[in-house]
Amino acid sequence: MSLQLISPDINLDFVGKRYFFVLLSTAINIAAIVLLLTRGLNYGVDFAGGSIAQIEFKTKTNSDAIRNALAPLDLGEVTVQDFGKAGQSFLAGFRAVKNIGSIGPKLESALDKTYGPGTAKVVRVESVSAKVGSDLRRRGFLAVIIATVIMGVYIAIQFRRVSWSFGAGAVIALIHDVLVVMGALVISQFQFDLTTLAAVLTVIGYSVHDTIIVSDRIREDAAKRRREPIEAIMNRAINETLSRTILTSGTAIAVLISLLAFGGPILRPSAFTLLIGFITGTYSSIYIAGPVVLFWERGTRVGAVSSRAA
Repeated sequence: MSLQLISPDINLDFVGKRYFFVLLSTAINIAAIVLLLTRGLNYGVDFAGGSIAQIEFKTKTNSDAIRNALAPLDLGEVTVQDFGKAGQSFLAGFRAVKNIGSIGPKLESALDKTYGPGTAKVVRVESVSAKVGSDLRRRGFLAVIIATVIMGVYIAIQFRRVSWSFGAGAVIALIHDVLVVMGALVISQFQFDLTTLAAVLTVIGYSVHDTIIVSDRIREDAAKRRREPIEAIMNRAINETLSRTILTSGTAIAVLISLLAFGGPILRPSAFTLLIGFITGTYSSIYIAGPVVLFWERGTRVGAVSSRAA
C-alpha cells in the first residue's frame, strides 16, 4: 500500500491561479536577466581564467590578513575564502601568472614573512588561461541551451498525440528554471564553475522529469474523459500527482539542505544550485508548463486535441 500524504480526492484549483503565478514568474525572470547583465555571475577559475591556491595554516587567521601578506607579490586582485577548517584552510584566487609551477614556494615565502617560517603550506595550485576559460564558458552555456532544446523536442514528440504544445510548455518551463537558478547564483555570489554548470544541467533533467510525470497523467486522463475541457483535465492530473511530487521533491530537497549546511565549501555552490533548481522545477511543472499548453489549446477539449493526431 503506497503512502498517501494527501487525500486522493483533493481538488485544489492550481489552473485557476495560473495568471498570478505567470506574472510572478515573469517578474522574477526579468529581474534575473537584469542581474545577469548588470552584476553578473561570480565566475570561478574554470570560466574566468586565473590561478587558485589552497593554503593550510597551523594557526588560525583571516582573509584580510592573508591578502595583506600576499600584496608584495603583485598578483593583482586576490580573493580569499574559507575552505574546510575555519580559520586554517583557505582558497586564494588571483590572475594567471607565468611560471605557475614556482608560484607555490613564492606564496609560502610571502606568508612566512607574516606568520613565521613553516606556518603556511600551499597544498595545491591550479591555473587556467583566460582564453581557455572563455572557451569553457562559451561551451558551457551552449550545453545548457542544447540540453533545453533537446528536452523540449523530446517531450513534444512523446506527447504529440495529445498536443505539440506540451513541448513548447516544457522549453519555456526549462528556460524559466535556468533563469531563476542563474539569478539566485548572482545574488548569492557562489562561484560558477564546471561543477556548478553540471548542477544546472542536472536541474534541467529533473525539471523535465517532473513535467513528464504531470503530462503523462494528463494523457491518461484525456483518454478517459474526452468531453471535459482541458483545464479540468489538467487540474485533475496535477492533484492526482501532488502526493508523489511532494514525496519525491521533499526528500531530494531535505538531502540538499543537509549538503548545503554541512557539505563544506566544495559542495556548497552545487548544492545551492540543485536546491533552488529542484524547487523551481517542481513549481514550473505546475504553473509554467501547464499555462503554456492552455494558451495554445484555449477553448478546446483534450479529446478534440487527441483526435487531430489520431
